[in-house]
Amino acid sequence: MSQSAHLEEIPYYADSCELFERIRDLPRAVFLDSSFPHAASGRYDLLAANPSATNLPQLAAGAGEIACRSWFDELARFHQAHYQGIQPVSPDIPFCGGILGYLGYGLGESLHDINLGHAPSDSDSARAQLCAYDWGIVQDHLLQRSVLVCLPQVSTAERADLLSRLRSAATREESKLVITAPFSSNVTAGQYREAFERVQAYIHAGDCYQVNLSQCYSSGYLGDPWAAYRTLRRVAAAPFSAYLTLPDSQVLTCLSPERFLSLHGQRVETSPIKGTRPRYADRELDELARRELGTSAKDRAENLMIVDLLRNDLGRSCVTGSIHVDRLFELQSYPTVHHLVSTIGGDLQPDRGPWELLRDSFPGGSITGAPKRRAMEIIAELEPHSREAYCGSVLYISADGRMDSNIAIRSLLWSGKNVQCWGGGGIVADSAWQQEYQESWDKVGKLLGALEQDHRRWECESELQSTVTGLQKSPF
Repeated sequence: MSQSAHLEEIPYYADSCELFERIRDLPRAVFLDSSFPHAASGRYDLLAANPSATNLPQLAAGAGEIACRSWFDELARFHQAHYQGIQPVSPDIPFCGGILGYLGYGLGESLHDINLGHAPSDSDSARAQLCAYDWGIVQDHLLQRSVLVCLPQVSTAERADLLSRLRSAATREESKLVITAPFSSNVTAGQYREAFERVQAYIHAGDCYQVNLSQCYSSGYLGDPWAAYRTLRRVAAAPFSAYLTLPDSQVLTCLSPERFLSLHGQRVETSPIKGTRPRYADRELDELARRELGTSAKDRAENLMIVDLLRNDLGRSCVTGSIHVDRLFELQSYPTVHHLVSTIGGDLQPDRGPWELLRDSFPGGSITGAPKRRAMEIIAELEPHSREAYCGSVLYISADGRMDSNIAIRSLLWSGKNVQCWGGGGIVADSAWQQEYQESWDKVGKLLGALEQDHRRWECESELQSTVTGLQKSPF
């Protein structure tokens, strides 16, 4: 029997942080953030909390390709059973409750039976964190409209409590966070060069065409990651950003500019990024960097490799002949970087759904290299760290089957009192190691620098407090 969600109009805010403040104390609160008004390209923001189910099908430790494929089938069956009969609310409502969370890069290693060269993650949950939500908040910045969408199973009492929260005046308490030491990479320049040269040797031997090699930057912190996220979205706003509260007081923040896969009806779209230049405060230098990226034969060739890889990935799920490159080598500028972006679309086969599409395309080719499996084997051999959520995907699959997902780059994982951030880039035959090493930093350096400003301020305040204390104790 078909069922419809219940819609309630709520106050619209240009900045969805104001709404998230009202629900972020609830369990497993999530915020999929288009960063409007900082990123004018964004349209929808999605917020949810207090999931109805956290016990989704689990992936067993040590699971290989067959077990992983079966796990995706189990998720599809769970989704169908939990949201049976839910019909689309409106073309302007992308989420009416559904499954939301992330798939970590390590899931891709299991899915492709990659033998790990690095130490595995401390927790199998790093491969996936998904919850089932029965309500969501949709902010539509194009229509300047905000609605609370509840599925029929949401009780009248819960809906009333949510509406009371969302319509009440904000009682925001100023949260703070400080980084307790400068960020440092787990890879020295010399170690990066050795790994780079190994990649080059594999390329020249014909093993692969491109490999995405990353570094992991880490530090300690004190305070609330939400304060850091609000700082970061002002510095590096991006249309596929996210803030996810996780078990054990962990938080994942993501400032991603890259869509992985979207599904609306039967239409599939993916928009890989390959090619990056840093932004400059000087307009002439900034325009020069932008033009240089747009005309770079190396970056175009690198982008085209990934376009071909993703066309092949979509070919597993889409109708034959329906796959087209809609935009090739499009220049897109973000607050900290310029990117070269292409967009590929296709029509999903009638007997397939979002879970099969994800399974047969994960992880995104723009963050592995080509060919995908061999590139992933080389990454596992050469990187000394687990990527955790980085280069996986933050995603939702709505109760009515609509899906969108990002490539989880520009990501920071806040765990205990430690924070990790990853940066990487694609290496091809004519790459230079110094430039690739620098590009890893260019992609995240301004984010980490913004957080380190608070560290320097904290050091000054601590030094001042120590001086004042010392003077108070002085006999003079």
